[in-house]
Amino acid sequence: MKGEEMVEATPILEVYQVGPTTIVGFGGRDVLDTVNVAVCRDEILALIEKVKCEILAFDLTGVTLLPSGLLGLLTSITKTNVDVHIYNPSEDIQDVLETTKLNTLMEVHQVEVPTPSDESKS
Repeated sequence: MKGEEMVEATPILEVYQVGPTTIVGFGGRDVLDTVNVAVCRDEILALIEKVKCEILAFDLTGVTLLPSGLLGLLTSITKTNVDVHIYNPSEDIQDVLETTKLNTLMEVHQVEVPTPSDESKS
């Protein structure tokens, strides 16, 4: 297509492993309602199966909003016999996790999360 520039979509999920933990992050971006949660769910469930995931951690560093569909996704993942952890939720997200009692289904941590570039330095 002459004259038109193709714009590459930024991947929604950033995935890496540290030991037995598979970490899924959003690159510090808010997860908007326009994200197809069903596609994310399918991709995450396939990932769990592929890597024989024991612990699935969602790194919410820099994320201030989570759509309700993603909260449902987190709940459904807890039913797959995988430990679900939430890293670095904002105060607002912590409030939502407490109000919905999701913080009783998954561990919530404030941690320094290694990035893939940190791993390559060791």
